[in-house]
Amino acid sequence: MLKQKPLAAAVSMALLGAAAVPALAQDDAAAAPVQKVEVTGIRASMAKSLAVKRDATANVEVITAEDVGKMPDKNLADSLQRLPGVAVRTDYDEAEKVAMRGTNPDMSLIVFNGHTVSSGDWYVADQASSSRSTSLSLMPSSVLNQAIVYKTSQANIVDGGLAGTINVTTRKPLAQKERLSGVASVGASYATLPGKTAPDLNASVNWKNAAGTFGFIVQGFAEKRYIRRDSASRLAYGTSSGWDVINTTTMKGITDASLAGTGLKAADLNGVRLPGSMSTEFVEGVRDRKGGMFSLEFRPNQDVDVTVTGFSSTLKAPNYGRLKAGAIYSMLLGKASLADGATGTSAPNTNATGQPGGPQVFASIRNPVIGTETTMYGDRLRVLKSADIVFPDGTVPQYIGNSEGFYREGARATSAFLDLDGKWRVSPDFTLKTLLSTTRGVGRTVADQGLTFASFGTGVSYALAGVDNAPYVKYDGTGVRPDQLVLRTISGLKTTDRETSGQVDGEYKVGKGWVQSIEAGLRYADHHRDSARRYPAYRSPNLQAGVPVRTIPWPSDFGAGLDGPAGWDNTGTTFEPAVLQGYFASATKATSDEYERRIATELHIRERQGAGYVMANLEGERWSGNAGVRFVQTRINARIPTPITAGVCARAAPGQNAIPCAAYPDAITTAGDLQPVYDDAPFDPLTGNTYYFVRTDRRFDNWLPSMNVRYELTQDQIVRFGASRTLGRQNYNLLGAGFGTPVCDAQGCRVTGPNPDIKPLTADNLDASWAWYFARRAMVGVDLFYSRIQGYAKTGTGGGATIDLWDPATAALKTYAVQTSEQQGAHIAGVELSYEQPFGSSGFGFTSNVSRARTKVDDGRPMVGASEWAANLGGYFENDKVSLRLVANYRSEYVNSSTAPAPTANSQGLASVNGVLMPTAPTMAAPVTTLAFSASWNMTQNLVLAFDATNLTNVKRAYYRYSEEEQQKLDVSGRQFYVNLKYRF
Repeated sequence: MLKQKPLAAAVSMALLGAAAVPALAQDDAAAAPVQKVEVTGIRASMAKSLAVKRDATANVEVITAEDVGKMPDKNLADSLQRLPGVAVRTDYDEAEKVAMRGTNPDMSLIVFNGHTVSSGDWYVADQASSSRSTSLSLMPSSVLNQAIVYKTSQANIVDGGLAGTINVTTRKPLAQKERLSGVASVGASYATLPGKTAPDLNASVNWKNAAGTFGFIVQGFAEKRYIRRDSASRLAYGTSSGWDVINTTTMKGITDASLAGTGLKAADLNGVRLPGSMSTEFVEGVRDRKGGMFSLEFRPNQDVDVTVTGFSSTLKAPNYGRLKAGAIYSMLLGKASLADGATGTSAPNTNATGQPGGPQVFASIRNPVIGTETTMYGDRLRVLKSADIVFPDGTVPQYIGNSEGFYREGARATSAFLDLDGKWRVSPDFTLKTLLSTTRGVGRTVADQGLTFASFGTGVSYALAGVDNAPYVKYDGTGVRPDQLVLRTISGLKTTDRETSGQVDGEYKVGKGWVQSIEAGLRYADHHRDSARRYPAYRSPNLQAGVPVRTIPWPSDFGAGLDGPAGWDNTGTTFEPAVLQGYFASATKATSDEYERRIATELHIRERQGAGYVMANLEGERWSGNAGVRFVQTRINARIPTPITAGVCARAAPGQNAIPCAAYPDAITTAGDLQPVYDDAPFDPLTGNTYYFVRTDRRFDNWLPSMNVRYELTQDQIVRFGASRTLGRQNYNLLGAGFGTPVCDAQGCRVTGPNPDIKPLTADNLDASWAWYFARRAMVGVDLFYSRIQGYAKTGTGGGATIDLWDPATAALKTYAVQTSEQQGAHIAGVELSYEQPFGSSGFGFTSNVSRARTKVDDGRPMVGASEWAANLGGYFENDKVSLRLVANYRSEYVNSSTAPAPTANSQGLASVNGVLMPTAPTMAAPVTTLAFSASWNMTQNLVLAFDATNLTNVKRAYYRYSEEEQQKLDVSGRQFYVNLKYRF
């Protein structure tokens, strides 16, 4: 069990002062006064930040990155997590997606220079997702000028950020102090777990003419690092790979006799939860990020300013995952492996003799240790903490688990944008601004290819440990019967996200009474999201033809950081990636791009967003503020892949023209949809479903009022209040995922699918804060916030939608109820505390913050991605030669979800466990604390040596189900070190 509770962890971190939150400042005159984190001169930036924070109207924070690498952060998400109320999702010890105030990343909007930026994901599961969260793994901190974090909304902010909006700005050439300046950084990264070093390069040049009317910035970066993750988890195949319960009716090997000497009867084990599998796995890969940015600015006079900015980044991330797992649940049910990977009731029975017609054999449980857990819902359940799962003595080796290797060849993500930002002061009282942008992001995996082998033996022994320690696992009787290839799969995936947008904003200075100025504007965006998967065709159904035999062992140090128990099995064998590539090159054949389509998984969404707003900027004696309203119209068009029963429409062979279908004129008959075209078998045009697209058109209108007020209680004490309604759009797959599994019975006809009528989310928000600036570069602050959300998705339910589909039993169209998503309410209430203070004139100081966000969903389930506690604490030292930071970050437990939930997922279902009916168990990420360090030495006025280290304590990231007694996964990724030599001119 984890020893520290969330509050205890946060308090202990505060007492230690072990981390530093970036200092706060602002340098963009066009932005509202904001709290700011500046990385050049810690003490000076802190003084400046507190000065501008006192004048801020809205509740905002800012991170700047003018001095590359001054902080131990490699992308923007790394830095954002150090702000109050901000948490991140981390992959391989690099922050990637940002969540705000107890919500999940889908509810936070990230824009660049005021417009959205499309991005692709590097991992295949995320690529297949339709999440709206933006991956910041492609955005090195070196390209950033500042990131403004809006915790309270106002009418002139782009809509879409339900929980908050982050506007990242890039540098402008004419804002630089020198006519010619730049920085060149040469260094290397070293990752301890893979034990590899990689180059780390970055350079930029800024120039402007003597008149200060034209300038440019050009920047390039090439950053590479190797990754590895060692894991112990429940992931496996077989009849059940997750957690389930013992049932002696079907698990016939569990008898009173098999439990002799334990004091237990077979009936005592009924309903006890046990892991369906035990597994070890590791992933190796590389993150090779290259790209650049340019900016051209033209300002012929003080009234006109035009800037063109372009950015492009590519992250190449091929990765290779290996797995070794036991099949405990399958063994107890007497189920074996099957050559086509079938599981559940379709799997064949075990065979006690290994001869045709031999009797089925069931594994028994010996030496059981039963514990008791209290679930997150307060129910008491029994758990099988350890046991020996063994077949009867003398039984020939049976199926006991799997081993596999999956190489994701060509995994990569790209993100690019081009924007034109214009400002024209028409008169002393009226200013006009325009912003035109286009952006495109692609996530792609050329070949997700893997082989799965069945392993044979006589038993599996296991013992669960604490949630943050690897469990014991041991396999018996292996090696007598060789592993057998039972499953092969290869596919390619490409997801494209793109948007074109334009907006115009005007501000008129009034200067009468309380009204200082009026702002108004219009915005339009055309957004497209498309995802498609390709499946090459196999030459033969024979898996064993050309099966590779040359293996290599797992690394000898596998699992060293997982704290595995003595004697546990941390070994395995695998193939080199080239071996897998060679197998699939010979096993597959070329057909056509069209035939490789898997239409059932395709996603095609077009979303048009229109908005207009008006806002008044107000000011009176000792107070200031703004009030406005924004009108938003969202129009969504989806092409939903819909199945046609096999045999209704004939499928064309590869390379042939489409075959018309009278029943469905829009049927796509050229796509293979996984139907085989073997070399020595005739092509059957009537097997498998064909598909057509159902087109939807929906429009949603929303009014979003907002207000912000700042008031000076005294010269040093400031209070702020904000009230607003914000909007967040649903994940794309809830609106346009494909239909599947149609069923007609006595209860009617049902089919799984999307709900195009599901509305955007809205939140009514209140925010109140107090700050006391009690000394130079020192402050203490309190912020209270509350949000009431309407439209939170409830997936896997009957949403009331229907569709007409072909019923093969009656050879006619029938109306099917769609098992899909509906909506419900949710609440968030929380508090944020901030405290920072230098230690006199010593150069030492500390910053700290802690936040608590309580979330509640109407159906009683936890909100996905929501952490109740987050904290950042630590210290710094700086003088003219040396700058040091030690930064710690804490995040409490949350529902882990790496991809957007499917509309048909049973996330709202109920499970009966030993007679207790409760919600289906989510996977929870356990609390985690990370530690990072940065140091820089000014060797000369122009030459700086920098050192950064992340994940200094080599934390283990733990996951569990109903409680920490049900271990789900444990990861370790190793430490990362960076050394850079920077030259400024």
